[in-house]
Amino acid sequence: MTVSSLPCSKNRPDFLALLRQLLIGCTLLLGLTALPAAAQSTAAIRYAELLPTDDQYVLNADVSVELNPRLEEIVLRGIALHFVAEFILTRGRWYWLDETIVERRIAFRLTYHALTQKYRLATGSLGQNFDTLEEALRTMTRLRNWAIVDRSRLRGGESYNAALRFRLDTDQLPKPFQVTAIGSRDWTLETDWSRWTFLASAAERR
Repeated sequence: MTVSSLPCSKNRPDFLALLRQLLIGCTLLLGLTALPAAAQSTAAIRYAELLPTDDQYVLNADVSVELNPRLEEIVLRGIALHFVAEFILTRGRWYWLDETIVERRIAFRLTYHALTQKYRLATGSLGQNFDTLEEALRTMTRLRNWAIVDRSRLRGGESYNAALRFRLDTDQLPKPFQVTAIGSRDWTLETDWSRWTFLASAAERR
């Protein structure tokens, strides 16, 4: 007698977990479609400046962000929203494309915990709790002393081009929401690039 059997897939638990995530996402999407059409979220960079310290340049910036009711509801239902601040520093060259000196980014993760009724804002391994969404957003959009580049990499007296933007990172959303976000104004939250030119200061002699 020949006994045959089908091999047991080692990926079955992963498949079931993915299926559960999809079902949860679809359920949330169905609930959100019942909401009235949301106003568009708004974001703008109000202030940005590079300042020299003893050994590096740091960025200070203020960003204005207002979430529409749909994004606020997403957070309240336990879905994390991811935001990112992106900075690029270049030097112009008359004979070729601009030279990229450095690129920097900071990623933020905004969540709401129903048990504690607190909003949590995390950057890497660091996190902070807030009583209101407004407090969390205000902290996230107030960038201070963000280390950008060592002063030794810039030439004193030479001009450089700086560019900064802030946006909602929809690529970090659960898959069902990524599909919904494609081409939807409800999920669009992004500043224009804020660009300015600054003159590098000469390094102090020690």
